[in-house]
Amino acid sequence: PKNAFVADFIGESNIIDGVMHADCLVEFAGQKFKCVDTGFGRLERVDVVIRPEDIKVVSPERAPITGVVESVIFKGVHFEMIVDAHGYKWMIHSTRSEQPGTFIGMEVDPFDIHIMHKMEVEG
Repeated sequence: PKNAFVADFIGESNIIDGVMHADCLVEFAGQKFKCVDTGFGRLERVDVVIRPEDIKVVSPERAPITGVVESVIFKGVHFEMIVDAHGYKWMIHSTRSEQPGTFIGMEVDPFDIHIMHKMEVEG
């Protein structure tokens, strides 16, 4: 997607503030992550887009992102969990469910991290 508006329009996405450190290296949620995007300025503020189904729930001990499950809803084929982590409410779609209040880990593959230029807002 070209920007956060388009990403949100085409489907549910987690859109997080980030900073590009170099080609294929972005920082968000207090950690640096490998990604596949290039062509951004060094230390450019960006929007990081991660689809809910691309977040893997893992043990918090081995996870780069950790948070607390706030709510869980069964959607027929998957569970939708809202997780409070690093100042954001993350949406996760998973066939695995965790109880509200559970401390979980989250992991994302580099190919599932999408970088966009920040939208300029006037006024």
